[in-house]
Amino acid sequence: MSPRKAAAQRDGQSLHDLLVETAQKMIAAHGTTGMTVREIARMAGVADGVLYNHFSDKEELVARALLEHVRATEAELGELPVAGEGTLTGNLRRHVEFGLALHKALVPAFSGLVAQPRVLERFAEISERSGYWRDRLVAYLEAERALGRLRVESEVDATAAMLVGYCHASVLTTVFPHTAPLDPPPVNAVVTAALHGIAPQDPEPPPETAADG
Repeated sequence: MSPRKAAAQRDGQSLHDLLVETAQKMIAAHGTTGMTVREIARMAGVADGVLYNHFSDKEELVARALLEHVRATEAELGELPVAGEGTLTGNLRRHVEFGLALHKALVPAFSGLVAQPRVLERFAEISERSGYWRDRLVAYLEAERALGRLRVESEVDATAAMLVGYCHASVLTTVFPHTAPLDPPPVNAVVTAALHGIAPQDPEPPPETAADG
């Protein structure tokens, strides 16, 4: 006799996938703070103990649900620009807008796990590093540099770090309202600073150091 199907289970869907989907929807709606096995099971329409038939512990389930939340969010945000197409300004603006939207959706979920390092460790184990937006931004900038659309000496890693930091700073004050208020500069201003910097076009050479002896 086949096991009874959960009320929320679709045809052909495994209980494993149902539990991940249920937890992912809960994260999208309410974040990760206060998630319990009982609540996940109730939303999925299964008994509490069913979870342990498919996952080693609650942390594994939440980590997999969090990964699905990241993937679903990125899919909703659409494609990122391709190097060599469009303009540098337009492409970089799209990357920053993507990053801002991604952080707004994901930072609240991750902030609820500050006191649950085991979940974050599990997430790091199962996630694909190559899919991170920061790494995709670095890869895009490296490709543009290889095509000659950026200077050969361009510091693409540092540029990506600054843009990611801008996204973090712009979103964190909405998650932690007790922090100092922040009025972030507009995306266009950040993109212009990243592409053109703040130094004059022909800066003075650095002073020569005196020879030893």
